[in-house]
Amino acid sequence: MAAQRGNRMKDKLFAEFTKVFGSTEGAGFFFAPGRVNLIGEHTDYNGGHVFPCALTIGTYGVARKRSDKKLRFYSVNFEQIGIIEADLDSIKYDKEQNWANYPLGVLKTCLGLGYKADCGLELLLFGNIPNSSGLSSSASVEVLTCFIAKTLYGWDIDNILNAKIGQKAENEFIGVNCGIMDQFAIAMGKKDHAIFLDTADLSYEYAPVVLEGMKLVVACSNKKRGLGDSKYNERRSQCEEALRRVNGHEKVESWGSISGEKFETLRKYINDEVLERRAKHAVYENERTVKAVAALKANDIKLFGELMNASHVSLRDDYEVTGIELDTLVETSWKQEGCVGSRMTGAGFGGCTVSIVKDECVDSFIKNVSEAYLAKIGYKADFYVLSIGDGPERLD
Repeated sequence: MAAQRGNRMKDKLFAEFTKVFGSTEGAGFFFAPGRVNLIGEHTDYNGGHVFPCALTIGTYGVARKRSDKKLRFYSVNFEQIGIIEADLDSIKYDKEQNWANYPLGVLKTCLGLGYKADCGLELLLFGNIPNSSGLSSSASVEVLTCFIAKTLYGWDIDNILNAKIGQKAENEFIGVNCGIMDQFAIAMGKKDHAIFLDTADLSYEYAPVVLEGMKLVVACSNKKRGLGDSKYNERRSQCEEALRRVNGHEKVESWGSISGEKFETLRKYINDEVLERRAKHAVYENERTVKAVAALKANDIKLFGELMNASHVSLRDDYEVTGIELDTLVETSWKQEGCVGSRMTGAGFGGCTVSIVKDECVDSFIKNVSEAYLAKIGYKADFYVLSIGDGPERLD
């Protein structure tokens, strides 16, 4: 449970809070997880299905209200930056605010939606998600900030609205046109379950993830990337342009609303080879995700793994978001004994892979993939054997 982990960390972070802000009087202790997407990549902004789960690693926060309108933020992960200050009544994006733009964006979004705050906050964060890994450290901070604010200010915000607020902040304040998957998976996380989410209407169901005799192994490439300055926004606009071209001939709501068979009758209208491949990925990745969830329900882990592999091939060849780092991790993973399936996870352009590995092979899997990656790329990857956890919590 996150609460048990939180209890072990509480003394450390309360001591940090005292050092930074003077005391812990009136402070609360909070947690929001990271997430990994098992399958369904770049489908969320294309109106398709995704299948993410929350993790037992994430972001811890110590927070309390102030008596004035100041906002004071401090991250243990970026202690060299020191305290970042802003004013509740004049929040604006500033590159110099660094990581604090994420909580500031959430607060500004909440205020813009009519929620009232009569005072500022002091907030200390510590994340044990690898930064820029693709496990959604930024979305974790967004969901955590909203959860803290609604708790301290008494706002009526449920977890689905929390996810929408996080997405809105990222789209409009940060400037990244992300879909809602990351925030939704984190806000709605459930222990030992993944979320089968239809991003077109936010209908969802929890699916138990029963991996008997197997583990989820995440490999972090340590290739840093930021979504805002990557080609993420470009991929989204390419899908939108492909859809616009098709809609000049036949009405299609989104790429997630049609079958692969239907796509084959429409692709001629796109009239651009690159745009066609982007749309093809969105359509067929959606189909793979639906099939993968059905396979998991039928306890067909072998098929689930094959669909993971096919997902990576599509992300590599049609969507072109992998790169040599992620391809090296995945293609080496495929060769390992006991690897049921492996794929990149997250937006790509660096970040992480996720693999399903038989218990008895986990150690050799990590050793072999690590050595091959170091030899080819020139620096190390980090590996995490992860469990599926709950959404945001107050831990004290």
